[in-house]
Amino acid sequence: MRYLVTGASGMLGHDVQRALRGRAVTALDRAGLDVTDASAVRAAVSGHDVVVNCAAYTKVDDAETHEAEAYAINATGTANLAAAAAAVGAKLVTISTDYVFDGHATTPYLEDQPRDPINAYGRTKAAGEELALAAHPDGTYVVRTAWLYGADGPNFAKTMLKLAETKDSWTVVDDQVGQPTWTADLAAQIVALLDADAPAGIYHGTNSGQGTWFDFAGAVLSEHDLDPERIAPTDSASFVRPAPRPAYSVLGHDAWAAAGIAPMREWREALHAAVTEGAV
Repeated sequence: MRYLVTGASGMLGHDVQRALRGRAVTALDRAGLDVTDASAVRAAVSGHDVVVNCAAYTKVDDAETHEAEAYAINATGTANLAAAAAAVGAKLVTISTDYVFDGHATTPYLEDQPRDPINAYGRTKAAGEELALAAHPDGTYVVRTAWLYGADGPNFAKTMLKLAETKDSWTVVDDQVGQPTWTADLAAQIVALLDADAPAGIYHGTNSGQGTWFDFAGAVLSEHDLDPERIAPTDSASFVRPAPRPAYSVLGHDAWAAAGIAPMREWREALHAAVTEGAV
């Protein structure tokens, strides 16, 4: 099996490469492959059996004023990869987001619930899902994830640790609920999905359990033997940003059970492992 990883220089892209270590992998960053260029995508995908698409426009706030640019990468680029994979009979795993939902739920979102994004980034990712599944329905795996942190990129956990170096106290929102997810766990889950030859479709790739950003921040400090009481809770109204955020981003994991694959471990357990391994 030959694997192509796009967006390979990103936080998840690095961990996918680690999870595929020992296998035949072509890793392309943005400079190596412009996913918006359909002919370049066809050439890159040729000769591969699996494509793992980690390429994305992820600047959530900037997407509000640059939606066309975000759409080109998140929607058109994903469609290009799906079409190219379909043409050569390759599988496509494409990474999506909890932002395809409106965040108004009170119980975990199921994989088949209707998409209803509330910001531009979410709209472009939802479009990417739809286009990929339409272009290659029998070979596309949409893996939605959220609240990512890991060794190879800026993220919330690292930001909290940097703040701890310079501030005695600060505030973090306590009214947004989600699932902090370690990119190493997600990468391993993607490989397990492929190795199991699971049915194509939508899977929710988040660590289990749930917490708020305030919970996550406190857990990060505690894992580093720092005082979590230095952080005080606040609400989202105190941090108004261009793009609205879903208040509830907890994703259900029923599709894993249906495919005979265990869901990802609880987020606090994953965070402890990430800190132990020096990823955060």
